[in-house]
Amino acid sequence: MKRICMALDLVDDADLIAEYETYHQPQHSWPEITHSIRQAGIRDMNIYRTGNRLFMIIEADDHFSLDEKGKLDLANPKVQEWEKLMWKFQQPLPWAKNGEKWVEMKNIYRLDKSPVTDQAI
Repeated sequence: MKRICMALDLVDDADLIAEYETYHQPQHSWPEITHSIRQAGIRDMNIYRTGNRLFMIIEADDHFSLDEKGKLDLANPKVQEWEKLMWKFQQPLPWAKNGEKWVEMKNIYRLDKSPVTDQAI
């Protein structure tokens, strides 16, 4: 299983942020988008927000590829409709490449890879 973490900013407008969150509530989400996510090999996905910064955690099959997911998305008219709608709310991070939305984050720390000690702090 792969874990991929990504970040993106929203337009810093309280009304737009509230509307964006509404689109992501289960009763308002588009079933075609959920289907495309699962079809690509994503088993779980969570999006968190603080201020206008979003953080997404993807749990995916070992064979999952962001590049392949991107190709599938480009070929899916409903996903393209969703992405166009979401640009109303989203803005790229300052260091994002031209046309890039979600930016993959680099893992810099893992507890399970850190030394273990029995000493109390």
